[in-house]
Amino acid sequence: MTPPGLNRRTFLTTAALGAAAVGATQVTDSVVAGAAAGAPAILKPLPAERFIDYGTNAETRWDSVDPRRYLTPQADLFVRNHTATPRIDPETYELEIVGDGLRDPAGVKLTLDDLKAFRHVETTSVHECTGNGRSFFTTQQGQEVSGTKWTLGAVGAVRWKGVRLQDVLTAVGVRPDAVSVQATGLDASYVDKGVDYGRVRRPFPIEKAFDDALLVWGANGEDLLPDHGFPLRLLLPGWIGIASIKWLGSLEVSTSVLTSPWDTKWYNVDGPLTVNPVRSALELAWNAEIPAGDRIVLSGRSWSGAAPIARVEISVDGGETWAPAVPHAPGRPTGGHGIGWAQWDYTWRDPEPGTYEILVRATDRAGRTQPDVAAHNPGGYFFDAVVRHPVTVV
Repeated sequence: MTPPGLNRRTFLTTAALGAAAVGATQVTDSVVAGAAAGAPAILKPLPAERFIDYGTNAETRWDSVDPRRYLTPQADLFVRNHTATPRIDPETYELEIVGDGLRDPAGVKLTLDDLKAFRHVETTSVHECTGNGRSFFTTQQGQEVSGTKWTLGAVGAVRWKGVRLQDVLTAVGVRPDAVSVQATGLDASYVDKGVDYGRVRRPFPIEKAFDDALLVWGANGEDLLPDHGFPLRLLLPGWIGIASIKWLGSLEVSTSVLTSPWDTKWYNVDGPLTVNPVRSALELAWNAEIPAGDRIVLSGRSWSGAAPIARVEISVDGGETWAPAVPHAPGRPTGGHGIGWAQWDYTWRDPEPGTYEILVRATDRAGRTQPDVAAHNPGGYFFDAVVRHPVTVV
């Protein structure tokens, strides 16, 4: 029997399938792993006034963010690639869903049209790299860590459009003893220090798949850009960015707990990392020079992977005293289970000329507050401490 919304021709007749074969036919423009500059590893423009370019990765400059705009345009959204952005033909694209966790382990292939036959949903969530803020382990805490030296710009808020993964899996047919789903992308295999780790892939519990996971093709009312997963990506709202696999090629549903290097070797601190911590950022350049005046309005954003932000406090004297920041976009609807970020501002009155450290700390509705010191780990993940942002009033 063909599940509702699926085309009969998409069902597979073989018992074993490989995402590698799909990728070989779908990537229409070859890419070179480890490219040394933004292009060709990243396809969209990376103007210096809006991005810090790390080669295969790029982060948004917070002083380029428009305080009046809630969502992050795709053109301004950070990019995290392990290799390089592939070009995939949407006309020939197919998503494979396979595994012994399906009622029929032979599985199914779904085109974009098949997926778009399901009920469409939209949700707003904060999308963030696990290593966001990594550089502060070294510059603020004097600790060595590995990986891209992000400041706080590997984050953005996006309105996603797609379908619920639970609807698709229900139609395909999932066994009651399924426990794990592994998502694999269609970008090139990742090679590090001569070791080929294969395509980027990461498992997640079946409970997350049936909670708020989405298969998305749209962002902020337009198709995904290639750098952000076109034509289809997985979205696990609130979870670390690596969990939301781009250029989704396959989903393996399993009756056993699946693993990959991306939840064992990397993105693991005493267990696989999942929900993002609480963080805050000022919409201000690092070492900014601010003209003196009787009132200076500081603006910024705070966010959490677990719950909406409950309160934000700010200190303009290096942490000696704290005052509440004022939210100026409260209660923005997100739809679904998504969690957006909180925008806020603070009026700094009559500052004397000189150098200052501005600190911002947030608390979410789950009771999590940004600490003074982040827990160190060699991978530089989850820097959630209050950042000491230097400015000069002139």
